[in-house]
Amino acid sequence: MKTEKHVLDAICTIKNALKAYQKARKCKRYRPEVLRFEANRETNLARAILDIRNGTYKAGRYYVFKVYEPKERLIMALPFYDRVIQHMIVNIIEPIFEKRFVFHSYACRKDKGAHAASDTLSRWLYNLQIKQGKKIYAIKADIHHYFQSIDHEVLKEEVRRYISDKAVLKILDHIIDHNGIYPDGVGIPVGNLTSQLFANVYLNILDHYIKHNLGVRYYLRYMDDFIILGEDPAELRKELQRINEFVENRLHLHLNPKTTIIAAKNGVDFVGYRHFPSFRILRKGATRRIKKLLHAFKTGEVDEELFDRSMESRIGHARHADTFKLCEELREEMKQTKLITNGRFDCVICG
Repeated sequence: MKTEKHVLDAICTIKNALKAYQKARKCKRYRPEVLRFEANRETNLARAILDIRNGTYKAGRYYVFKVYEPKERLIMALPFYDRVIQHMIVNIIEPIFEKRFVFHSYACRKDKGAHAASDTLSRWLYNLQIKQGKKIYAIKADIHHYFQSIDHEVLKEEVRRYISDKAVLKILDHIIDHNGIYPDGVGIPVGNLTSQLFANVYLNILDHYIKHNLGVRYYLRYMDDFIILGEDPAELRKELQRINEFVENRLHLHLNPKTTIIAAKNGVDFVGYRHFPSFRILRKGATRRIKKLLHAFKTGEVDEELFDRSMESRIGHARHADTFKLCEELREEMKQTKLITNGRFDCVICG
């Protein structure tokens, strides 16, 4: 496999640095750390270029916190300067990895995403079960504690199959090893831009094994969640056993104990929806979270700006399922809630 040798020069340009800065500040331009960076933008960008070119870049200290929606996750965030540097690096190296990813890997990729993954699964189920009349089963699997379990040596080895520029590899190794509160040699922080890319690079090994070694046709993955469709549950059990062995022996990871094989006619949970052969619905947990947000706004736990923004996002997600009636009910409940709280009807969704 041909590796990219001349990567450093492409990263260390003022054009790339400025592009990285603009990406890093998106939706954050009035935060204090961004304003401080902006006050000396040219100096800071020149420093970033020199730190990368000279190999003197040292990642800053993580700010560690938890988020609880849609589930509890530990987030580690770097200072703004580091985020600019990560954008500089990812701008250049992402296309190198991207062209070797399998088509049906959907997370953190241009023109992909959760909705595209859901559309693909819906189309497969419809074609196989409704149009062709087949009885379909599905492996529904994910990796147990994925981000915190990634083996650094396996990841570094895989990165070297794509890139051979020693100066860039030194910086990437430093970013990988700078893993916050995780033990040495394992885990990459949720919250890093590079972590999103590295997570795809790592499981691309699994993608190629499933597609090319096992010859699976109906396989798709969204980050560490993946689905395999097939007609023969016995064959799927054999494939799952081989996948489990590969994940443990090659990737040093473990499948979630809840990994299972199900009859697709009963619905396949994936990327926030429950997929049936001819329709899809929102998962019950997503509906409960919307109701919880409405209650939090009624009691004053969240302000109107956050409420409108969150509801816009959640109803936008719901619209991709067969949820017309649910969305109409939610819009009406929003109107009534805002009438009770402060009399405003002009929220971003209700109009």
